[in-house]
Amino acid sequence: MKKFTKTEIEKTIKKLSNWTYHDNAIHATFKFNNFKDTFFVMEQIALIAEKMNHHPNWSNVYNVLKISLTTHDAGGLTNKDFELAAMINGVVKKTLIKNYTII
Repeated sequence: MKKFTKTEIEKTIKKLSNWTYHDNAIHATFKFNNFKDTFFVMEQIALIAEKMNHHPNWSNVYNVLKISLTTHDAGGLTNKDFELAAMINGVVKKTLIKNYTII
C-alpha cells in the first residue's frame, strides 16, 4: 500500500465532492433529517468498510455524521481512503438524495 504524496492527495481530493484534507486525513460531515436516516447510512457504510477491511473514524450525534479516513498502517492517505470516500458519497446520494445536507 503506497502512501500518497501531498501532490497526489491534492489532485485526487478534487475528484471527491464533500471531502476536505487536513491533519493527515480526509474528512466529511453529513447532516440528515433524523437519527434513523443517519443510522441507516452508517449501517450501509459499515458493511462496505468491513468488506474492504478499511474502517472509518467517525462520530454521530443525532442527525450529524462526521467521518475521517486515513490508512494507519501506511501512516497517511492511500488509494483505500479515496475509494472508501467515493463509496460513502455513493451511499449517501443513492440512499437519501433528498434527505441530506453537506456541512
